[in-house]
Amino acid sequence: MKTPYEIKYMKSKEKIAMLTAYDFSSAGLMDGIADLILIGDSLGMVVLGYENTTKVTMDDMLRATGAVARGAKNTLIVGDMPIGAYDSNTNALKNANLFLQAGAHAVKIERKPETAKFLVSKGIRVMGHVGLTPQTITNFKVQGKDEETADKILEEAKLMDKYGCFSLVLECIPRELAEKVTKSISIPTIGIGAGPDCDGQVLVMHDILGLYGDFKPKFVKRYAEIGEQIKKAFLEYRNDVKEGKFPADEESFH
Repeated sequence: MKTPYEIKYMKSKEKIAMLTAYDFSSAGLMDGIADLILIGDSLGMVVLGYENTTKVTMDDMLRATGAVARGAKNTLIVGDMPIGAYDSNTNALKNANLFLQAGAHAVKIERKPETAKFLVSKGIRVMGHVGLTPQTITNFKVQGKDEETADKILEEAKLMDKYGCFSLVLECIPRELAEKVTKSISIPTIGIGAGPDCDGQVLVMHDILGLYGDFKPKFVKRYAEIGEQIKKAFLEYRNDVKEGKFPADEESFH
């Protein structure tokens, strides 16, 4: 298992591959393949069926974290702090420790460099997140396309680096800005919709496998259409039951 220090050391040396997972079986399949596993608050949408991440609770995240930790024994696990979990330093520390107790090795927070600084000072490993931050942005479009917002993203990234984060997610920003940020800080950048010049990439498992309906953002590459295969299997099972073909004698006890 790579440590946060080893992930940090990969910058400019080896590309970092991160995937999301939310359950025991999926985590087991990617264990030892991904450099990091993120238990993203995206579980609100792809697992719980919410419209966005703002209804996700600590209980939701901790249950998923425990499941992932039991499935992935050889991969660094990062728990995504949900909305409201770090609205004060007291809450941030309490909830970060709950993630660690559940099996995560580090936590991720959106923006809030000062909170990252506080957590790091308490011995918590922190992954930062700037650009499009779903917990606080309701207009889901590319961020940092004008000079003012680009400068703000760059400044937040520099502060996350300065305050001790071991890596930084860049979400939905122009490729040119992502390249500038990557070259301006000492920690690895992990892009999602931020182009190929980041130090690594992260995608939602359900997106790359075609498990989340027809939803496919521009920045997603489909590596399989597992959703269609699953539907086909369900249909074949249904037909076998309706036609009396399942269970057959070989699936029966004597």
